[in-house]
Formats: sequence, structure tokens, C-alpha cells
Amino acid sequence: MPGGMQFTTTVDTLTHRDTGSMLAIMFSGRHRLHIDANKASALVFIDRDGTHFRHILNYLRDGVTPALDTSSVQELLREAEYYQLSGLIEALTAVSNKKDEDDEDTAELTRKEVIKCLQTKRVRLRGVNLSGQNLSKLDLSGVDFSNGRLISTFFSRANLHSANFRDSAADYANFHNAILRESVFVGACLRGSVLSGANLQSANMQDACLADCSLLGADLRTAHLQNADLSNANFAKANLEGANLKGARLNGADLRSANLQRAYLAHADLRGTNLDGANLGGANTSGMIR
Repeated sequence: MPGGMQFTTTVDTLTHRDTGSMLAIMFSGRHRLHIDANKASALVFIDRDGTHFRHILNYLRDGVTPALDTSSVQELLREAEYYQLSGLIEALTAVSNKKDEDDEDTAELTRKEVIKCLQTKRVRLRGVNLSGQNLSKLDLSGVDFSNGRLISTFFSRANLHSANFRDSAADYANFHNAILRESVFVGACLRGSVLSGANLQSANMQDACLADCSLLGADLRTAHLQNADLSNANFAKANLEGANLKGARLNGADLRSANLQRAYLAHADLRGTNLDGANLGGANTSGMIR
């Protein structure tokens, strides 16, 4: 029963298609739910907006990816990230990539033009509007995107090692499984973006806005996140070992089963943060707000 909306389904539907999802784990019997075993059916409340949950159930039943507009695809993608439905994430990413290919003229440069730029020794796309563009799977290492407009741009599985996104507007961008080692996002806004599975080792994200982002399973070892806005972000199963989170806003964030060993959390705001199963061994928590 997400968000007060009631749905009817079976345990088999919830556990059969994607055995590693949050729903499969919840109803597999591995976790105790408060259900009366004497009842033929029971309600389970999930604290989540139920708007797109019917699409989640239809996917689990028969693998169907619904035909939705761009904004609804993004909303459903966030729900798929929350429920950790890897198959649906991949399908929705492919749908979004296709939509962006069809709407290439909305950006200043097309994907083909960006590829031509990559043939030069030094690629500078500073201040360029690439919103909605599909740049997935490209080698964009070292590219300067600073001060650019990258709203809903797709970088999934791209190589962005040492790329510069300083002060860029990248809300709702998709960096799913992208390589972002040593990249720079200082002062950038990535509100609502997808960075699940991304490699962000030693990335510099100081003063960046990552509110409402999905960083599920992301690698953030030794990342710089000082004073970053990470409120309501999903860091479940993320690796934040040795990360610097001094003064970061983590209120409402999901850090379940995250690795925070030797992380620097001094003066970080963790009010309402879910730390169930998180590893805080050796972490500096002085002055941390709880």
C-alpha cells in the first residue's frame, strides 16, 4: 500500500521477476513483516508515492515497460531506483535514450556533433546547452562541461573520468553506471539526478546540490562532499569509505547498508537519515547533528 493507495497482488509476483529487488527481499521471508498469518490477505504499507506503482506491478507481472511521456519516465525511473528493480531501470534508460535521440534538435549540439568534437585534442563544451541530449556510452574523459546546461542529459555508462562539471545545471541528468573518477562538480546542481552504480572515486562535489538524487550502490570512496546538499538522496549500499562529508546536509537521506568507514562526518546534518546496517567504523562524527 504505497502512499495510502491500495494495490492487490501476490507474493509470487513480487518475488519472481527481479530476485534482488527491495520488494523481492521484503516478501521473500528473509525479513519479518507484521502480517497476520491466519488471514488470506493483508496490507503492507510502503512510505512511497503510489502514482506509478501500478506500472511497477505490471512490469513484475509480465515485464512490460509502459509508454509514458518524458517527465513520467523520469518519475518511474526514480521509483525503479528506489525499489532496486535493475531490469526496469535498464529498460527505462533505453526508452529515455531513444526519446532524446528523437529530440536531438533541442540541444545546441547533436550527439554526432559532440562525437566530432571528441576527435580534437582538447574538447571544451564550457557553457554549452546539451539539455536532453543522449551522450550515453561515449568517452568524454577530461571534457569541460563547466557552466553548461545539462538538464535531463543522459550520460549513462559514459567515461567521464576527470570531466569538469563545475557550476553546471544538471538537474535530472542520468549518470547511471558512468565512470566519474576524479570528476569535478563543485557548485553544480544535480537535483533529482540518477548516479546509481556510478564510479565517483575521489570526485570533487563540494558545495554541490545532490538533493533527491539516487546514488544507489555508487562508489564514492574518498570523494569530496563538504557542505554539499545531499538531503533525501538515496545512498543505499553506496561505498563512502574515507569520503569527506564535513558540514554536508544529509537530512532525510537513505544510507542503509552504506559503507561509511573512516568517513569524515564532522558537523554533518543527519536528521531523519536512515542508517540501518551502515558501517560507521572509524568515522569522525564529532559535532554531527542527529
